[in-house]
Amino acid sequence: MPAAAEDVDLPDSLIELSGRYGVATGYTDWTGRPVTVAPATLTAVLDALGVPAATEEDRTAALTAHDRAHWARSLPPVIVGRSRVATTFWVHVTHGDPARLWLRLEDGSVRTGLRQLENNTAPFDLDGRLIGEASFELPADLPVGYHRLYLQVGSSDVSTTVIVAPASLEAPRLGSGRAWGLATQLYSVRSRNSWGVGDLTDLTDLAVWSAARHGAGFVLVNPLHAAAPAAPMEPSPYLPTSRRFVNPMYLRVAAVAEFAFVRHRGRIRKAQAAVQMRADRSEQIDRDRAWKTKREALEIIYQVELSAGREIAYQAFLDREGRSLDDFATWCALAERDGNDWHRWPEALRHPRSEEVAAFVEENPAAVDFHRWLQWLVDDQLGAAQSAAVQAGMELGLMGDLAVGVDPDGADAWALQDVLALGVTAGAPPDEFNQLGQDWSQPPWRPDRLAEAAYEPFRALVAAILRHTGGVRIDHIIGLFRLWWIPRGVLPTEGTYVRYDHEAMIGIVALEAQRAGAVVVGEDLGTVEPWVRDYLHDRGLFGTSILWFEMDRDGSGGPLPAERWRENCLSAVTTHDLPPTRGYLAGEHVRLRDELGLLTRPADEELAGDRAQQQAWMSELRRVGLLDEGDTDVDAVVLALHRYLGRTPSRLLALSLADAVGEVRTQNQPGTTDEYPNWRIPLGGSDGQQVLLESIFTDPRAAALCEAMRAAVKPPA
Repeated sequence: MPAAAEDVDLPDSLIELSGRYGVATGYTDWTGRPVTVAPATLTAVLDALGVPAATEEDRTAALTAHDRAHWARSLPPVIVGRSRVATTFWVHVTHGDPARLWLRLEDGSVRTGLRQLENNTAPFDLDGRLIGEASFELPADLPVGYHRLYLQVGSSDVSTTVIVAPASLEAPRLGSGRAWGLATQLYSVRSRNSWGVGDLTDLTDLAVWSAARHGAGFVLVNPLHAAAPAAPMEPSPYLPTSRRFVNPMYLRVAAVAEFAFVRHRGRIRKAQAAVQMRADRSEQIDRDRAWKTKREALEIIYQVELSAGREIAYQAFLDREGRSLDDFATWCALAERDGNDWHRWPEALRHPRSEEVAAFVEENPAAVDFHRWLQWLVDDQLGAAQSAAVQAGMELGLMGDLAVGVDPDGADAWALQDVLALGVTAGAPPDEFNQLGQDWSQPPWRPDRLAEAAYEPFRALVAAILRHTGGVRIDHIIGLFRLWWIPRGVLPTEGTYVRYDHEAMIGIVALEAQRAGAVVVGEDLGTVEPWVRDYLHDRGLFGTSILWFEMDRDGSGGPLPAERWRENCLSAVTTHDLPPTRGYLAGEHVRLRDELGLLTRPADEELAGDRAQQQAWMSELRRVGLLDEGDTDVDAVVLALHRYLGRTPSRLLALSLADAVGEVRTQNQPGTTDEYPNWRIPLGGSDGQQVLLESIFTDPRAAALCEAMRAAVKPPA
């Protein structure tokens, strides 16, 4: 466990150096206990930021280098401001020289005459040249967007990116009303025409049914991020090979336009029937078999010549996606030949800009282009799904889910390795529900390198997920403020927080969402600094409330009364990291953690605490008239809990599809990988039998819960 505050005496130089790089030397844990971070942790995290800090001499040199780098820079690496607010920035020139500035806006127009402010900072001696600092102000009337600031230095110019984000994100599609939606793990939702896993046509049908029959405003779907193309395919949608691109496993083969021109289509249909039959008999989702069969069919379709119009559309897609798509497709082709872990490839192939990688692309054009083509198909089917959802009456349509990070051995880690931190992984400190902490194994962004790149990789990521959605849920949005970094080889408890420029990160999210007309939901559960939720609210981003976690910690200690829940919020009874509500009521979350050795106190104590909490909720449901005295019927309780959401002011409400069909089993148990079949549970009913999509459409339990949600957001006049 981390050392208590009084147990560690940190050197002043280590505290100063850590502060400059945003590395926390102390924090407050989930119990309210102050913790001082161990020196070894700080040294390892600073090393991952490229800052030697093991000795006093190292730290002195690093502090000096930090000062010199700051004063040697003429302009900040990026300037971030808000619309309707003047933004101050500094400029460094030779002391006494004038600073000539102008701004080129995104639309090509030019602004001059930026106002200079008083700055009495003393000049800095940089190798015998005095560097002066001046302060200027960007005007408050700048349009939102990505602009360019120029400074004349001698006979040449230097420049930097200016990002102007909306002061507060509006939600035009939602207006002033409320909406409800289904939350689903798409891979688990099969129809009769799937290929062993749920696909984008299934998602389309689910959206159209819930909108047309029950007035749903959105479908919140698990991250559709790309997985590695070669077996074994990572089952977790939250540990993708790329967040920038989509898993082609979700393609519906028959929906590809060129499928109609394939000879012997009957063979493809037989392959589809065989993989479906195997899925019918299996207790777990077999992604590898499903993808192998589907990939073989797609390889056949790839040989069909595109029509003239389709060829133009494909080339336009390639032009828009550019180098990012080329890198991803190249990694996929290499992974199919050399394996999914790029660290084990020949050294010459371990960086995307190497001559050997370029030679591979030149020698294997079809292998690389196949993966570009797959992404085009996915983009096309996602666009069709969103269009169908909106046409069916949804206010938002699809709501995507953005994972925290990526597989350290995968495509994004290879392509973006220059802006990721090596030697550490992202995770979470211990909290009430994960008392041993979590190590997600994912390499975090380096804050300094992101700024140097003007946040372009992050901008592209956010824009991509909003391309065909009306909203996005950002998993662990607190990671855009500070993220728990764990040095490689140590326990999750031995990490520390590293701060990010949340003005830049949240500002970019708001800017891209405004351009897409989308809402943003931040998953802000767990250990959260109190001011963060207020900040997100002020910026127009929604938070997340899960009923079981909404307790009155400042009052009775019981359930937080519905009227005190947040308004700008997505509220639900459960989440994918807990069992569905039927399972939760049965104590499945305690039983499973005990079985897997994840509890830090005896199971009897944990169960007693859980029963007390559940009884408090039953009392609350009876108090507000949603549950009759003595009624313990599980279906009645589940229905009452969801109706309770309607008593809150929350503008977005979610119903888990697993709850709608009466599922008991959890999809994911945090803190485990293969100890439990995470993300491999096919959707089932209360009897444990698999449920196909077509049967959901006529399921009375699902209809009753959906109608309760409709009534919650759109009560009769």
